[in-house]
Amino acid sequence: MYPPPFILERFFARHEFSARYLLSTSDCQGMPMTVLLAGADDELRRLWHGLRLGYTESQGMPELRDEIAALYESVRAGEILVAAPEEAIFLVMNALLSSGDHVVCTFPGYQSLYELARTIGCDVDLWQPKEGEDWYFDPADLEALTRPDTKLVVCNFPHNPTGALPSHEAFARVISAAERSGAWLLSDEMYRLLEPSDEVRLCAAVDLYDRGLSLSGVSKAFGLAGLRIGWVVSHQGSLLERMKALKDYTTICSSAPSELLALMGLRSRTDILAANRERVLQNITTAAEFFDRHSTLLEWAPPQAGTVCFPRLTALGDSADAGRGGRDVTKAAAGAETFCARVLRDTGVLLLPSTVYGYGDSHFRLGLGRDDFATGLEVLDAYLIRQTDGA
Repeated sequence: MYPPPFILERFFARHEFSARYLLSTSDCQGMPMTVLLAGADDELRRLWHGLRLGYTESQGMPELRDEIAALYESVRAGEILVAAPEEAIFLVMNALLSSGDHVVCTFPGYQSLYELARTIGCDVDLWQPKEGEDWYFDPADLEALTRPDTKLVVCNFPHNPTGALPSHEAFARVISAAERSGAWLLSDEMYRLLEPSDEVRLCAAVDLYDRGLSLSGVSKAFGLAGLRIGWVVSHQGSLLERMKALKDYTTICSSAPSELLALMGLRSRTDILAANRERVLQNITTAAEFFDRHSTLLEWAPPQAGTVCFPRLTALGDSADAGRGGRDVTKAAAGAETFCARVLRDTGVLLLPSTVYGYGDSHFRLGLGRDDFATGLEVLDAYLIRQTDGA
């Protein structure tokens, strides 16, 4: 099994650690280790000071799985497999799928959510949103794509890169569509817990559907991406056993320090999540003012939840169908890829063009989770003003 290059990850490998201003990242501000340790309770501090750097339990540290289980309504610690989030996607796909299976996946999105299925030999259909309706993922479109033999439905809400979040009623139809086909439902919930209010937060798929799997981790909502700790949750014991057996061929087990630090983060989740949600909301307000100033060039739909949005370069014309075989803007002189490259070259501001997602050439991803968002946006703002004045 050798999937094609992961375009987004190759893009960040080239630019993430050399660009001066990161306006395209999807995680929240990385937490200093000193702050995380300072917030730990006495029990966790004792465990930290006595930690031995040996192997850990393959399924994950029991205390960590207990804390993860508390995030759900119906999950026991034994139904959780701890793994790096990308690793968990790999394990799920390989444990569930065979060549010829039918898969439906939200798109645009994180490449491994659909590319691994393609590499296995699956028939993959893409469920795409309606940009003109604030990136609405219409359940009717999903219902039209699912078949009696659909093996897996993959969704990601809050959605990366658009920031879309279905209503509770719409998500219930997603569950029903999978249920009618007897399909598994893999729900990428990496941005869950970053909703502007508890009322709009969707229930985890694993709590709604017996064949639902919830994928999450501490990278995005918690700002602890460097720990490389995530998890996948399933009520289906046989599937969990297959994933555990496959993990013996990937990492075997997670890092002992990372697991303990992730446990600290989860136990401090009330404060951590509140701070991260407040930062995102402040950055959305700053972004709204920016887009108002540049409305002749840029158009955006504010994210309904999560840390990212997906603005459009309006100077290219109507590209709402760019990802669906509509107007081809990839050859436009000022397409998103060219625009982002020029911005990076001239200002050091890193934006993520939609070509990375294979979704036309008229959008870019903007990340709203970092402390220096306003500073980077000021640099971009000044650049665009100079370009307009010089036109």
